[in-house]
Amino acid sequence: MHQSRIGAGSGTALSTVKHDNANYALDCLREMLASGKFGEDGRLPTERTLSETLGTGRRAVRRALEVLESEGLIWRKQGAGTFIGERPDSLTDHVSDLVAGTDFMEIMEVRLRIEPQLAQLAAMRAKPKEIERMRHLASKILDSDDADSRELWDGALHRQIAQSAGNQLFLSIFDVLNRVRQDEAWQAIRERARNVGNTVNISLAQHHGIIDAIAERDPARAGEAMRQHLLMLQERLIRATSFEHEEANPFSEAS
Repeated sequence: MHQSRIGAGSGTALSTVKHDNANYALDCLREMLASGKFGEDGRLPTERTLSETLGTGRRAVRRALEVLESEGLIWRKQGAGTFIGERPDSLTDHVSDLVAGTDFMEIMEVRLRIEPQLAQLAAMRAKPKEIERMRHLASKILDSDDADSRELWDGALHRQIAQSAGNQLFLSIFDVLNRVRQDEAWQAIRERARNVGNTVNISLAQHHGIIDAIAERDPARAGEAMRQHLLMLQERLIRATSFEHEEANPFSEAS
Protein backbone atom coordinates (compact mmCIF):
# COMPACT_ATOMS: atom_id res chain seq x y z
CA MET A 1 0.00 0.00 0.00
CA HIS A 2 1.32 3.40 -0.99
CA GLN A 3 2.30 5.73 1.86
CA SER A 4 1.46 9.42 1.56
CA ARG A 5 2.19 12.33 3.88
CA ILE A 6 -0.91 14.27 4.90
CA GLY A 7 -0.29 17.90 5.75
CA ALA A 8 3.43 17.76 4.99
CA GLY A 9 5.47 20.32 6.88
CA SER A 10 2.85 20.77 9.59
CA GLY A 11 4.07 17.97 11.81
CA THR A 12 1.05 15.77 10.99
CA ALA A 13 1.74 12.05 11.29
CA LEU A 14 1.94 9.79 8.25
CA SER A 15 -1.38 8.18 7.19
CA THR A 16 -1.94 5.18 4.95
CA VAL A 17 -4.17 6.06 1.97
CA LYS A 18 -5.03 4.47 -1.34
CA HIS A 19 -2.89 5.21 -4.39
CA ASP A 20 -4.93 7.91 -6.17
CA ASN A 21 -2.88 8.20 -9.36
CA ALA A 22 -5.03 7.66 -12.48
CA ASN A 23 -1.99 6.91 -14.66
CA TYR A 24 -1.03 4.12 -12.30
CA ALA A 25 -4.56 2.69 -12.50
CA LEU A 26 -4.50 3.01 -16.28
CA ASP A 27 -1.23 1.11 -16.58
CA CYS A 28 -2.54 -1.65 -14.33
CA LEU A 29 -5.78 -1.98 -16.25
CA ARG A 30 -3.96 -2.07 -19.59
CA GLU A 31 -1.81 -4.91 -18.31
CA MET A 32 -4.85 -6.81 -17.04
CA LEU A 33 -6.66 -6.37 -20.36
CA ALA A 34 -3.62 -7.56 -22.30
CA SER A 35 -3.25 -10.64 -20.11
CA GLY A 36 -6.94 -11.59 -20.39
CA LYS A 37 -7.54 -11.61 -16.65
CA PHE A 38 -11.15 -10.46 -16.89
CA GLY A 39 -12.74 -13.78 -17.79
CA GLU A 40 -14.36 -15.28 -20.86
CA ASP A 41 -17.57 -13.24 -20.62
CA GLY A 42 -15.63 -10.03 -21.28
CA ARG A 43 -17.13 -8.25 -18.29
CA LEU A 44 -14.90 -6.20 -16.02
CA PRO A 45 -15.33 -6.17 -12.23
CA THR A 46 -17.09 -3.21 -10.65
CA GLU A 47 -15.21 0.04 -9.98
CA ARG A 48 -15.23 -0.82 -6.28
CA THR A 49 -13.68 -4.24 -6.88
CA LEU A 50 -11.08 -2.80 -9.26
CA SER A 51 -10.24 -0.13 -6.69
CA GLU A 52 -9.65 -2.76 -4.03
CA THR A 53 -7.68 -5.00 -6.39
CA LEU A 54 -5.39 -2.22 -7.57
CA GLY A 55 -5.12 -0.48 -4.24
CA THR A 56 -6.28 2.78 -5.80
CA GLY A 57 -9.05 5.24 -5.24
CA ARG A 58 -12.29 4.79 -7.18
CA ARG A 59 -11.80 8.19 -8.81
CA ALA A 60 -8.51 7.00 -10.31
CA VAL A 61 -10.18 3.82 -11.59
CA ARG A 62 -13.06 5.81 -13.07
CA ARG A 63 -10.70 8.15 -14.90
CA ALA A 64 -8.63 5.26 -16.23
CA LEU A 65 -11.78 3.54 -17.50
CA GLU A 66 -12.79 6.74 -19.29
CA VAL A 67 -9.47 6.72 -21.15
CA LEU A 68 -9.82 3.04 -22.08
CA GLU A 69 -13.36 3.65 -23.30
CA SER A 70 -12.25 6.58 -25.45
CA GLU A 71 -9.68 4.28 -27.05
CA GLY A 72 -12.34 1.69 -27.86
CA LEU A 73 -10.81 -0.92 -25.56
CA ILE A 74 -13.86 -1.11 -23.29
CA TRP A 75 -17.46 0.10 -23.28
CA ARG A 76 -19.86 0.78 -20.46
CA LYS A 77 -23.63 0.40 -20.21
CA GLN A 78 -25.60 1.98 -17.41
CA GLY A 79 -26.90 -0.67 -15.04
CA ALA A 80 -25.17 -3.52 -16.89
CA GLY A 81 -21.45 -3.01 -16.28
CA THR A 82 -18.22 -2.52 -18.19
CA PHE A 83 -17.20 -4.78 -21.07
CA ILE A 84 -14.08 -5.45 -23.12
CA GLY A 85 -14.02 -4.23 -26.72
CA GLU A 86 -15.81 -1.55 -28.71
CA ARG A 87 -19.40 -0.61 -27.98
CA PRO A 88 -21.80 -2.63 -30.14
CA ASP A 89 -23.69 -0.71 -32.80
CA SER A 90 -26.92 0.29 -31.06
CA LEU A 91 -28.62 0.56 -34.44
CA THR A 92 -27.75 -3.05 -35.16
CA ASP A 93 -29.31 -4.13 -31.88
CA HIS A 94 -32.40 -2.07 -32.63
CA VAL A 95 -32.69 -3.50 -36.13
CA SER A 96 -32.47 -7.04 -34.77
CA ASP A 97 -35.30 -6.32 -32.33
CA LEU A 98 -37.30 -4.61 -35.05
CA VAL A 99 -36.97 -7.51 -37.49
CA ALA A 100 -37.79 -10.03 -34.76
CA GLY A 101 -40.96 -8.12 -33.94
CA THR A 102 -42.36 -7.94 -37.47
CA ASP A 103 -43.76 -10.49 -39.90
CA PHE A 104 -43.23 -11.38 -43.53
CA MET A 105 -46.21 -9.41 -44.81
CA GLU A 106 -44.99 -6.21 -43.15
CA ILE A 107 -41.59 -6.73 -44.73
CA MET A 108 -43.18 -7.19 -48.16
CA GLU A 109 -45.33 -4.07 -47.76
CA VAL A 110 -42.21 -1.99 -47.20
CA ARG A 111 -40.23 -3.72 -49.96
CA LEU A 112 -43.01 -2.96 -52.43
CA ARG A 113 -42.69 0.74 -51.67
CA ILE A 114 -38.91 0.95 -51.70
CA GLU A 115 -37.40 -1.52 -54.17
CA PRO A 116 -39.26 -0.28 -57.28
CA GLN A 117 -37.79 3.16 -56.54
CA LEU A 118 -34.34 1.62 -56.19
CA ALA A 119 -34.75 -0.14 -59.54
CA GLN A 120 -35.72 3.18 -61.15
CA LEU A 121 -32.65 4.90 -59.74
CA ALA A 122 -30.45 1.98 -60.79
CA ALA A 123 -31.75 2.38 -64.35
CA MET A 124 -30.45 5.94 -64.28
CA ARG A 125 -27.17 5.35 -62.46
CA ALA A 126 -25.95 1.76 -62.73
CA LYS A 127 -22.50 1.33 -64.23
CA PRO A 128 -21.91 -1.30 -66.94
CA LYS A 129 -19.85 -3.45 -64.55
CA GLU A 130 -22.68 -3.35 -62.02
CA ILE A 131 -25.19 -4.51 -64.62
CA GLU A 132 -22.82 -7.31 -65.60
CA ARG A 133 -22.66 -8.33 -61.95
CA MET A 134 -26.47 -8.34 -61.73
CA ARG A 135 -26.61 -10.84 -64.58
CA HIS A 136 -23.97 -13.00 -62.89
CA LEU A 137 -25.89 -13.00 -59.61
CA ALA A 138 -29.12 -13.92 -61.39
CA SER A 139 -27.39 -16.95 -62.90
CA LYS A 140 -26.08 -17.98 -59.47
CA ILE A 141 -29.67 -18.12 -58.18
CA LEU A 142 -30.58 -20.56 -60.96
CA ASP A 143 -27.52 -22.71 -60.19
CA SER A 144 -28.38 -22.95 -56.47
CA ASP A 145 -29.68 -26.29 -55.25
CA ASP A 146 -30.81 -25.48 -51.70
CA ALA A 147 -32.84 -22.82 -49.88
CA ASP A 148 -29.89 -21.24 -48.11
CA SER A 149 -27.95 -20.75 -51.35
CA ARG A 150 -30.96 -19.38 -53.20
CA GLU A 151 -31.64 -16.85 -50.45
CA LEU A 152 -27.98 -15.85 -50.43
CA TRP A 153 -27.76 -15.10 -54.16
CA ASP A 154 -31.26 -13.64 -54.43
CA GLY A 155 -30.40 -11.24 -51.61
CA ALA A 156 -27.10 -10.38 -53.29
CA LEU A 157 -28.89 -9.54 -56.55
CA HIS A 158 -31.46 -7.30 -54.92
CA ARG A 159 -28.75 -5.59 -52.89
CA GLN A 160 -26.67 -4.97 -56.02
CA ILE A 161 -29.67 -3.22 -57.55
CA ALA A 162 -30.09 -1.18 -54.36
CA GLN A 163 -26.39 -0.33 -54.33
CA SER A 164 -26.47 0.68 -57.99
CA ALA A 165 -29.20 3.21 -57.15
CA GLY A 166 -26.42 5.37 -55.71
CA ASN A 167 -28.31 6.52 -52.61
CA GLN A 168 -26.65 5.58 -49.33
CA LEU A 169 -29.71 6.27 -47.20
CA PHE A 170 -31.91 4.09 -49.41
CA LEU A 171 -29.24 1.38 -49.22
CA SER A 172 -29.23 1.53 -45.41
CA ILE A 173 -33.00 1.12 -45.34
CA PHE A 174 -32.73 -1.79 -47.75
CA ASP A 175 -30.15 -3.45 -45.50
CA VAL A 176 -32.56 -3.20 -42.57
CA LEU A 177 -35.19 -5.05 -44.60
CA ASN A 178 -32.68 -7.57 -45.87
CA ARG A 179 -31.79 -8.60 -42.32
CA VAL A 180 -34.92 -10.76 -42.26
CA ARG A 181 -33.16 -13.18 -44.62
CA GLN A 182 -31.01 -14.30 -41.67
CA ASP A 183 -34.10 -15.78 -40.04
CA GLU A 184 -34.44 -19.53 -40.65
CA ALA A 185 -38.23 -19.19 -40.55
CA TRP A 186 -38.01 -16.77 -43.48
CA GLN A 187 -35.98 -19.24 -45.51
CA ALA A 188 -38.47 -22.00 -44.78
CA ILE A 189 -41.50 -19.97 -45.83
CA ARG A 190 -39.73 -18.59 -48.91
CA GLU A 191 -38.87 -22.13 -50.00
CA ARG A 192 -42.50 -23.15 -49.59
CA ALA A 193 -43.55 -20.10 -51.59
CA ARG A 194 -41.21 -21.12 -54.42
CA ASN A 195 -42.82 -24.55 -54.52
CA VAL A 196 -46.30 -23.06 -54.84
CA GLY A 197 -46.73 -23.12 -58.61
CA ASN A 198 -42.99 -23.74 -59.16
CA THR A 199 -42.04 -20.07 -59.36
CA VAL A 200 -38.29 -20.53 -59.81
CA ASN A 201 -38.40 -20.11 -63.60
CA ILE A 202 -40.92 -17.27 -63.37
CA SER A 203 -38.75 -15.48 -60.84
CA LEU A 204 -35.69 -15.97 -63.07
CA ALA A 205 -37.51 -14.42 -66.03
CA GLN A 206 -38.62 -11.50 -63.85
CA HIS A 207 -35.07 -10.93 -62.65
CA HIS A 208 -33.86 -10.78 -66.23
CA GLY A 209 -36.67 -8.37 -67.08
CA ILE A 210 -35.62 -6.04 -64.26
CA ILE A 211 -31.97 -6.19 -65.29
CA ASP A 212 -32.78 -5.64 -68.97
CA ALA A 213 -34.80 -2.53 -68.11
CA ILE A 214 -31.93 -1.21 -66.01
CA ALA A 215 -29.44 -1.92 -68.78
CA GLU A 216 -31.66 -0.12 -71.30
CA ARG A 217 -31.91 2.93 -69.00
CA ASP A 218 -35.69 2.66 -68.71
CA PRO A 219 -36.59 3.72 -65.14
CA ALA A 220 -40.35 3.34 -65.53
CA ARG A 221 -40.07 -0.20 -66.89
CA ALA A 222 -37.45 -1.17 -64.30
CA GLY A 223 -39.63 0.05 -61.45
CA GLU A 224 -42.74 -1.70 -62.75
CA ALA A 225 -40.82 -4.93 -63.38
CA MET A 226 -39.56 -4.89 -59.80
CA ARG A 227 -43.07 -4.16 -58.51
CA GLN A 228 -44.53 -7.10 -60.41
CA HIS A 229 -41.76 -9.37 -59.17
CA LEU A 230 -42.41 -8.43 -55.54
CA LEU A 231 -46.18 -8.70 -55.97
CA MET A 232 -45.72 -12.28 -57.18
CA LEU A 233 -43.54 -13.04 -54.18
CA GLN A 234 -46.09 -11.47 -51.84
CA GLU A 235 -48.88 -13.56 -53.37
CA ARG A 236 -46.83 -16.75 -53.03
CA LEU A 237 -46.00 -15.96 -49.41
CA ILE A 238 -49.67 -15.45 -48.63
CA ARG A 239 -50.57 -18.76 -50.23
CA ALA A 240 -47.69 -20.57 -48.52
CA THR A 241 -48.63 -19.24 -45.09
CA SER A 242 -52.28 -20.09 -45.76
CA PHE A 243 -51.31 -23.68 -46.55
CA GLU A 244 -49.22 -23.77 -43.39
CA HIS A 245 -52.19 -22.56 -41.35
CA GLU A 246 -54.48 -25.18 -42.93
CA GLU A 247 -51.99 -27.98 -42.14
CA ALA A 248 -51.71 -26.79 -38.54
CA ASN A 249 -55.53 -26.66 -38.25
CA PRO A 250 -56.80 -29.54 -40.41
CA PHE A 251 -60.33 -29.36 -38.95
CA SER A 252 -60.81 -25.63 -39.43
CA GLU A 253 -63.59 -24.66 -41.78
CA ALA A 254 -62.74 -22.82 -44.96
CA SER A 255 -63.87 -19.22 -44.83
